[in-house]
Amino acid sequence: MPHRSRLSILLLDLPPEHHSTGAAFWAGATGRSVDPDPTDADWASLGSFADGWHVEIQRTGEGTPPRWHVDIETDDIPAEVARLEALGATRHRDMGRFWQMLDPTGLVFCVVGIQTGEEFERHSVSWP
Repeated sequence: MPHRSRLSILLLDLPPEHHSTGAAFWAGATGRSVDPDPTDADWASLGSFADGWHVEIQRTGEGTPPRWHVDIETDDIPAEVARLEALGATRHRDMGRFWQMLDPTGLVFCVVGIQTGEEFERHSVSWP
């Protein structure tokens, strides 16, 4: 059965000791303000950019190195995980509602459900 997906979110993963500095830098670099999530102190957003591409800031746990990772949103997580595995990705961690995966070079990315609503509808790719 066909499904849809899109590369949708760039996340800045920052451990507590780098969170404030990193968030301030990327807000200044993009000309955006940091919009904290009122329900979760570990999340903030720099908003939507071209074609609904979102940049989010995530406070990670101690010991996680500062890094970027991307989220691929989809209307069918199992089908998208299988499609990406066929391209050489591997499952890294089952996070319950989504999968953390590794690309063939070892870069972390996540396969998540639809996060961006209308932007997903407008910019997603259909897969057989």
